[in-house]
Amino acid sequence: MSVIKLPLLYQGSQGEKRLYTLFDSGANLSCISPEFLAGIEIAIPLVVPRWIATASEDCRIEVREVTRLEFYINDVLVSDEFLVVPGLSEEAIIGAATMQKWRVKLDFEHDTVHVDSKVAKMQLI
Repeated sequence: MSVIKLPLLYQGSQGEKRLYTLFDSGANLSCISPEFLAGIEIAIPLVVPRWIATASEDCRIEVREVTRLEFYINDVLVSDEFLVVPGLSEEAIIGAATMQKWRVKLDFEHDTVHVDSKVAKMQLI
């Protein structure tokens, strides 16, 4: 199994940090560890807590907060919602929904990540 983990710059209303980020096409949603969110952005309580499954059978984690973050992939600014997951084994995880939204392509042969910069452009009218 190939893994791509890269340092990405995250920005929020509280500041910015470079976090080692796992690109996980097997994870549906993007996640961040609460310890690493501190100093970047404020977490917002979910109206209804969510339970997410882990790789361990019968093991679930309750998620009570969410946040929106901006981050750079190869100098392209993108943003998305991140579940704030207590006990997360990674600093941050980019899941399949975020990768699809921004047309991110994983190149396991070269351990690189590509994002379509045309998708990230904003048009002001």
